[in-house]
Amino acid sequence: MSGVSLSTGLASGTDYSTLITQLMEIEAQPQTLLRNQLSAAQDQAKDLRRVNTNFAALASAAKALTVASAWTAAKATSSSSAVTATAATGAAAGSLTFSVDQLASPHTLVSGQNWSKATDSFGLGSPLTVKNTTDGTTKDITLTDTDADGTVTLTEAVTSINKAGAGVTASAVNTGSGYRLQLTSTATGKASDFSVSSASMPVGTFSVLSQAQNAQITVGGTSTNAYKVTSSSNTFTGVLDGTSFTVGATTPSATLTVASDPSAAVAAVQALVTAANNVLTTIDSVTDTTSGSDASLKGNWSLTNMAGNVLNAVSSAVAVGGKNSSAGSLGLTLTNGGTLKFDATVLQTKLAENPALVQQVFGGAVGAGTDLIAGTVDDTLVTDGVAARLQRLATQASDSVNGSITSLAKGKDTRAGDLEDQIASWDLRLASRKATLTAQYTALETALGKLQNQSTWLTSQIKQLPSWSSSDS
Repeated sequence: MSGVSLSTGLASGTDYSTLITQLMEIEAQPQTLLRNQLSAAQDQAKDLRRVNTNFAALASAAKALTVASAWTAAKATSSSSAVTATAATGAAAGSLTFSVDQLASPHTLVSGQNWSKATDSFGLGSPLTVKNTTDGTTKDITLTDTDADGTVTLTEAVTSINKAGAGVTASAVNTGSGYRLQLTSTATGKASDFSVSSASMPVGTFSVLSQAQNAQITVGGTSTNAYKVTSSSNTFTGVLDGTSFTVGATTPSATLTVASDPSAAVAAVQALVTAANNVLTTIDSVTDTTSGSDASLKGNWSLTNMAGNVLNAVSSAVAVGGKNSSAGSLGLTLTNGGTLKFDATVLQTKLAENPALVQQVFGGAVGAGTDLIAGTVDDTLVTDGVAARLQRLATQASDSVNGSITSLAKGKDTRAGDLEDQIASWDLRLASRKATLTAQYTALETALGKLQNQSTWLTSQIKQLPSWSSSDS
């Protein structure tokens, strides 16, 4: 095309590239608005999921306080470094003083035979029979010649024994003047006593290096009523209900004390408060309406209403024994900033004074609703309590199927998808419009070029006409 350039027209001198770019910017304004709406919808969905995650954490923390075991934690302490103890939830309180007379040990045999080298022939026969001398059970161990040279060495015998799972482990011990075979039971206690034999093994090949024995404690000291308790391992269970303890050395006296552990309940309440404050502060940040705020969900009523419901669940009284009691009197109060403040010292004092009251105020129970499935939006409040209220409220918000915030986030996802489709349609529309403008300006520049060529031709023709003057007449 003569004289046409879509950067600058040769005929007109017009900068078509800039002109079309500017016109397309105007044409694309509706798409730009759609892109802004898409960004806003995506930010809103992201922030709704932040809130949703916090509500799910609140539901979990609240549920932990509705379980009876949250309020029955126990702690075991020992007066001796030789004794360590663990108390299970609900363990009976009590005290036990005892001496540790002996520790549990495994049964160990050592061979009388000496091998010059660990690669010498084992020579004691195969299979070896390991017999538990307490219950009479036996296990045969076939020794394997791993290098297939026709001889089972001491090393190969050790490997075969250790792989057999016969309840014993083997070691080739270098005594400095040769090797001896040492066999040790994998378990401890008197019942781990065993013997070893084979069809060709001489009697008396092995002797006892260490006799298996149970751990033993004596309760009552030198009293005529003292009694002994044994265990096949160094851990004793069932001596005190719900408590186990492990002895690590003999000692003339150790006192084990088991008592309730209020610190566990305090920690659980603190976890609830932290989770609730995370919900409140997140909602506050994403709905902020102060001047200059760029919060994605500015002033969102659904979220601010939920924050109010969280505060009401904590501040409202709980009826206990015909009287109203509040979490505020037990150390959990509201701040002017719309969050929760927890005084662990107050709660610990109240737990010591009246643990049942504290449990009733902070606990409660939630049950399955009409769908008969616990942990869904229609759960019901079976027993009133701060934790039960918050669990139900948080579940209604964060349930992965029908939670209110879950639904809001899904709605924003749908909106974002619709906007993406519209933006894609505008891409096609704008591409077509740009092609049209390009074609129009191309045609215009072509027409101008033709007119310019015609003008030039006419001018040249006029100049070729004869000139006339008055002197020629």
